[in-house]
Amino acid sequence: MRMTRARQAGLLALSAATIALAAELPRPFGPLPSERQLKWHALQFYGFIHFTVNTFTDKEWGYGDEAETVFAPTAFDANQIVRTAKETGMRGLVLTCKHHDGFCLWPSKFTEHSVKRSPWRDGKGDMVKEFSDACRKHGLKFGVYLSPWDRNHKDYATPEYITYYRNQLRELLTHYGEIFEMWFDGANGGDGYYGGAREKRKIDNRTYYDWDSTWKIVRELQPDACMFSDGGPDIRWVGNERGFAGETCWATMNREGLLPGHADPKLLVVGQRPGTHWLPAEVDVSIRPGWFYHEKEDAKVKTPEQLVKIYFESVGRGANLILNLPPDRRGLIHENDVKSLRDMRSILDATFKKNLARDAKLSASNVRGGDKQFNTSKLLDGKDTTCWCTDDDVTAPQLTLEWRKPVTFDVFKVAENVRLGQRVQEFALDVWRDGAWQEVVKATSIGPQRLLRFEPVTTTKARLRITSAPVCPALAEIGVFKQP
Repeated sequence: MRMTRARQAGLLALSAATIALAAELPRPFGPLPSERQLKWHALQFYGFIHFTVNTFTDKEWGYGDEAETVFAPTAFDANQIVRTAKETGMRGLVLTCKHHDGFCLWPSKFTEHSVKRSPWRDGKGDMVKEFSDACRKHGLKFGVYLSPWDRNHKDYATPEYITYYRNQLRELLTHYGEIFEMWFDGANGGDGYYGGAREKRKIDNRTYYDWDSTWKIVRELQPDACMFSDGGPDIRWVGNERGFAGETCWATMNREGLLPGHADPKLLVVGQRPGTHWLPAEVDVSIRPGWFYHEKEDAKVKTPEQLVKIYFESVGRGANLILNLPPDRRGLIHENDVKSLRDMRSILDATFKKNLARDAKLSASNVRGGDKQFNTSKLLDGKDTTCWCTDDDVTAPQLTLEWRKPVTFDVFKVAENVRLGQRVQEFALDVWRDGAWQEVVKATSIGPQRLLRFEPVTTTKARLRITSAPVCPALAEIGVFKQP
């Protein structure tokens, strides 16, 4: 019996509607990252470069009265610094173009307190340019730090200084190519040289800088740059300089009242859920006790094991890691620092060389609409835009990994498709032992990536359980690894 055209069209329409329904992504939950924030998340690990007159005066914070002639690196090589960063897995560098002392690493036309009055390159050099050129040459992103506080400038704490500061900001954002991150420090006001006044000057850090107007300059000149400060607007300080994010670390925060130099570190380290904005944490820490090079710290460089721990407690908790590498008085990364970085990289490379999950058979308690575009294969396709997700009413699903032969591992990795928000609140990992499931580890907050370390386990089966989520999960990636 021949099907009528009307019936055939109706069945086709019904089939199309069913496919469309099955293929529909879950509705996003909570605040979502912007495109610039998504690009920033993908970097995960990059470097900080603290280099100024302090390197030569053996200080951490310069007073502002340092003679420009003290800045005299004997063998500066931006390529050595950038190569070191790249070889050890960093994907960008942020340069302290001007620290609190006010000395500028570029020949700013708005001050004489800069490299143009130093013996380096006979006063004709531009260190910001050499760094930005080297980053482009070696395929790293380039970012800049411009201290809002200036202990050298005579106008600091007056309205005239804000004009000066913004003029310098425009120089940095227009002369050195694409900027991936703009770093605003929270240190503001205090004693200083101030053009010879040698006095203490205080400012109201809520109002003095008129941050909204300053941030607009960055948005206009470098729309893809993420801005860092205690209060964002794109990235938040993690609340400490010791190298860790909270074991629970939400990518969301309530931004009301958050300004550079004015935020609660206890809140910053954890974040807030649900939060009004996507405001992920950046973990800033130095490879040495100080932020600038001091010869007396040559034997106090963090060990490879310490650096690996920092990595797991920052990148492994959904934050990004910015690790400071202070050039020495030659203008190079010291040999001790280089060795520690390379050994750290070797440990991480060996750890993540083989994802044992790829050898396992994956099965899930639920797949959204039974649709293959949301099945467990998406957890191993290397894309953060795809995901295994479940039906809307399934908020506590399970994922099982089964191997033909026993495997041994001590690292578990899981990531969410954060384009749909940070959805999972709590989860656990079990292994099959002695004929029963045994919990190995549990944790909160996933976000862009979560890495968990534990004592080695040997098993033929492992199970991920989502134990708390207000909406259905949407996981982008899983991994099972063994540390060397």
